[in-house]
Amino acid sequence: MRFNKPPKTFAEQVGLLVSRGMEIEDPVRAERYLSHLNYYRLAAYWLPYEQDHPTHRFRPGTSFNIVLEHYIFDRELRLLVMDAIERLEVSLRTRWAYHLSHSYGPHAHLDSGIFKRGRWSHPDNVQNLKDVVRVSAEVFIRHFDTYDEELPPLWAVCEIMTLGQLSKWYANLCHSRDRNAIARTYGFDEVNLTSFLHHLSIVRNLCAHHARLWNREFTFAWKLPRVKPAGLVENFNVTDGKKIYNTLVMLAYLLDRINPHSWKKRLGALLAKHPEVREGNVGFPDDWRDRPIWRGQL
Repeated sequence: MRFNKPPKTFAEQVGLLVSRGMEIEDPVRAERYLSHLNYYRLAAYWLPYEQDHPTHRFRPGTSFNIVLEHYIFDRELRLLVMDAIERLEVSLRTRWAYHLSHSYGPHAHLDSGIFKRGRWSHPDNVQNLKDVVRVSAEVFIRHFDTYDEELPPLWAVCEIMTLGQLSKWYANLCHSRDRNAIARTYGFDEVNLTSFLHHLSIVRNLCAHHARLWNREFTFAWKLPRVKPAGLVENFNVTDGKKIYNTLVMLAYLLDRINPHSWKKRLGALLAKHPEVREGNVGFPDDWRDRPIWRGQL
């Protein structure tokens, strides 16, 4: 079967929503938003308000304003999450380079003996770094062009790694003692940090591509830290762990370790700013405000 639906104008898109039962107080305003926010981008936010998906009929009381509020909340949540990930990523780069360089020398990343063998190929990943270095315009990278080594030292090359690359270079360290030495900085066991970094690289990629965090269920089940650090486990939502809430708990804890500041307060303020957004849609348990991490007791 061939697809034969013609494209609709922005005005027609507004009319279609109205015909399906969405309340639109200001059609001109709605048309303006749709002219900059793709219809199918917003569709993810009104989908839960459909009472009948085959006909796309909306439940009574569904308004364009409510849909838009959910979109704006999600955008602001992505920015807040990206801020937290940046702080953790920069910290992890520092701790990874510091431990390896002091344990094995400035060019430990060129030593295949300290990395796992198997599905993860050390030669391939060294080549990937060479490709990144070759095209980098960073002054601190070009400074090392005059040296004989294949790559700049750890403390320079780590700064041009993506979070995904860094996560894999950490996870594929051969010795658990090395992974644990880095994980102890954050009070975690290396198994939990490795799993969370894998998950976080997925979250970061979603944020970087402006994808939805609100009401998203993550398919990768990362391992919650149930023993270390003490007391953290009681803050997680163990009955609805596929949404972003548990990620926020981990980021809140890690930021308190890295650089305590106002991130948790900003998250609380974001939720208060958008009262129409159901906290359960992002995995928040009903009693989350009473849990230790949000009360500053962890």
